[in-house]
Amino acid sequence: MLDSLQHRGRRGRLVKELSGKYPYSEEVLKAIGTVPRHIFVDAGLDHMAYQDLPLPIAARQTISQPSTVALQTHLLGIKKWDKVLEVGTGCGYQTAVLAMMGARVYSIERQKELYLAAQKNLARMECLAPLLFLGDGYAGLPGFAPFRGIVVTCGAPEIPRQLLLQLEIGGKMVVPVGNGKQEMFVITRKSEWEFDSVSHGECSFVPMLEGVNK
Repeated sequence: MLDSLQHRGRRGRLVKELSGKYPYSEEVLKAIGTVPRHIFVDAGLDHMAYQDLPLPIAARQTISQPSTVALQTHLLGIKKWDKVLEVGTGCGYQTAVLAMMGARVYSIERQKELYLAAQKNLARMECLAPLLFLGDGYAGLPGFAPFRGIVVTCGAPEIPRQLLLQLEIGGKMVVPVGNGKQEMFVITRKSEWEFDSVSHGECSFVPMLEGVNK
């Protein structure tokens, strides 16, 4: 993996920029400052990898801008060894940030092209060992539940109930909800059938789709 002094310098400037925008935890900023985002984007976009921008990836999707990845990770509030489900692996960047924080990451992707790309990207970071699955994000991974945290990296038209039931008591789900205009919600499971939800403002994500595209 090529991670030059120039790349590391750009990451450092990105972390400084992010720290001025929002009070992210030190653990989140450290992970953002460690994960080489440039390996998750096309080589032709290398020079833009550390700008706070979404960028195009395969399957007509995008890699979220770093501030969005940082926010979702911060809101999840995970600790080392927490079991986390990511819905929407994409190119694997958010997956890598979660794993860098010490989470045990289970990530599901519906687009086979992205699933294969994420495997390749994450293999270049030999220290990480997230488990990737090709499947329907709406269904989650009930065979591996419960999860301490669930992060949904695409906009759901409504809160996915099957995913709520895969949270452990006290666990949190971070999910963008809405058609067109979306809101970022943090949902905490208080008991078997009781959930609290808090909105953290407007956001914009690609839509969450059902099924698997092989």
